[in-house]
Amino acid sequence: MKTTTTLPIYSLRNFSPSELQSRAFQVEVFDANRHFAVEYPHRHDFFEVLYLKRGSGVHVIDDNQYEVKPPCVFFMSPGQAHKLEFSQDIEGYIYIFTSDFYLINQTNQNRLLEFPFFFTIQQTNPPLKLDREEDTAFLEKLFLKAVTEVNKAEYSEDLLRSLLNLILVYAASLYKVNEQMQVKGKGHLLVKRFFQLVEENYQKNYSVNEYASRLAITPNHLTQVVKQLTGKTSNDIIQQKQLLEIKRLLIHTNLGVSEIANQLNFVDQSYFTKFFKRMTGVTPLSFRMKSMKST
Repeated sequence: MKTTTTLPIYSLRNFSPSELQSRAFQVEVFDANRHFAVEYPHRHDFFEVLYLKRGSGVHVIDDNQYEVKPPCVFFMSPGQAHKLEFSQDIEGYIYIFTSDFYLINQTNQNRLLEFPFFFTIQQTNPPLKLDREEDTAFLEKLFLKAVTEVNKAEYSEDLLRSLLNLILVYAASLYKVNEQMQVKGKGHLLVKRFFQLVEENYQKNYSVNEYASRLAITPNHLTQVVKQLTGKTSNDIIQQKQLLEIKRLLIHTNLGVSEIANQLNFVDQSYFTKFFKRMTGVTPLSFRMKSMKST
């Protein structure tokens, strides 16, 4: 029986030794011996790059499930929920970091949003599959160099930041995206900033007007750009995020329907139930009962 009342949100200090909890990054070997007191599924408030060179399993990110087929690289943005189920022979490297750590020397403060695998326009997170040995060898050398450096008594943050940047830039050059999504520019970044705001503020139940105000544009312009790049309206994006969060809370917590409605800032339980049934065809309680029977 589930006993949690919300999905846990972890920061870097949850994945760092006590003496390193003030650090804005962590890079280390990832294997079955890497144990931290965390619950699944959970969220992060940082970015993550996970390179896997052997093993198998399943990685669920938001509502998308991906099979682990090394060599591959997974990327996660702050706010995303995920669940890991890996084999005992899993092996690779993990680099986790805050935006401040990466952007401190960047003149372009949108740089992280420009990578195709963070806050993706498609709202999916397929791993980067490494098909060529030279790509695998090069990325592995970068991770190994970073792990070696960070374990020195006096390491260089500039070097570690540069290695991270090289990992991201090289991975981006290999990452396959839909041709329509390769279009760069203000519209592309605007949609990503919108997605980032939705991730950060979904519990507040903001309207399109409120998101547009925070982006300093009109609601019509926001919806037009989002529709052009995603095929969905701004309201569609907001409602899909709300629905995903409701489903998570129904499946993974013991919160009552009224408590979930309150947590996600719905006007009242009646409107909340009508919204959920309109989106799914079933009531929240029916959805919870069905999910319990299937587990």
